[in-house]
Amino acid sequence: MKIRLAALLAFAIVLGFEETAPAQDLGDLFRKVTPSVVVIRARGRDVSNVGVTRFSEIGSGVMIEADGKVMTAAHVVNAMDEITVEAVGGESVSARVIASEPGADLSLLKIDRVPTSMRAATMADSNTVRVGDQVMVIGAPYGLSHSMSVGWISARWPPNTVYKHMPLAEFFQTTATINTGNSGGPMFNMAGEVIGIVSHNISKSGGSEGLGFVVTINTAKKLLLEKKSFWAGLEGQLLTDGQADLLNLPPGATGYIIKTVAKDSPAEQLGLRGATMMVNLGGDQVPLGGDILLTVEGMKAEAANLTKIRDVLSSKPPGSSYKVTVLRAGKVLELTGRVQ
Repeated sequence: MKIRLAALLAFAIVLGFEETAPAQDLGDLFRKVTPSVVVIRARGRDVSNVGVTRFSEIGSGVMIEADGKVMTAAHVVNAMDEITVEAVGGESVSARVIASEPGADLSLLKIDRVPTSMRAATMADSNTVRVGDQVMVIGAPYGLSHSMSVGWISARWPPNTVYKHMPLAEFFQTTATINTGNSGGPMFNMAGEVIGIVSHNISKSGGSEGLGFVVTINTAKKLLLEKKSFWAGLEGQLLTDGQADLLNLPPGATGYIIKTVAKDSPAEQLGLRGATMMVNLGGDQVPLGGDILLTVEGMKAEAANLTKIRDVLSSKPPGSSYKVTVLRAGKVLELTGRVQ
């Protein structure tokens, strides 16, 4: 009886190990998926109280289609003048933004050509991911290209629950180490499929503290591939009513004050101008010297209309025109642009 019980126990233990063992060795998994991961190096302009300065940004990304489409984080590339993508092995190629949704911290790039070392990743259905699943993150923390970290899914957060300025993003919270430079990189499941795009971490010390946030791949597919969110190539902020009064906007008008305009972007082709200096306005730092966007296609540039404006512009076919009004040097001007 004891021998039979011991045999049954041993058999159950073996089954348990088989059920919980990873699908493949982590090293093999890393080598399998690394060709889809890229380092993103971007250069742009910033505005401060001393004027306009140049700066560089390092992030990560993942190629999701063989024609050279790369997903990354919007804050890495959204208003940058120059973007290069570095494949495993170090080969670099130029890239441009073709879709962006800052409301979920997501952007889609198209690279000029696909290096032979690169391979497209497979995207998973992130709805199947559960808290407790083991995951792998690959990126360029502090510029150290193609570095791996491993952890677990510690929570899932519905849209508009973690960050109010990213209301469209469904997030995974993870224990996998995330640092500066990981932003935009992929999170993989143990089958080597992309389940999310790294956004940011919460840190009091400046380092990783086990509070990393990753936008689910289903969110990314919906906003970048199915919907293809409009990319304008500008950065700025909505004015409060008090700031609008201080800047002498027309009665009842609100506005989006432009900080920077990316080179060769739709915003630059439209003729929009960025700020020249940051100043203190009513206790807040506000970019001044550029345009204040008043309306787009007749809709006021205010918080309640931002999603509607993006939807209208995204639905327009390439080559079609759209109109905006801006306040520039005290005068209201109408500008006409064309959808790329």
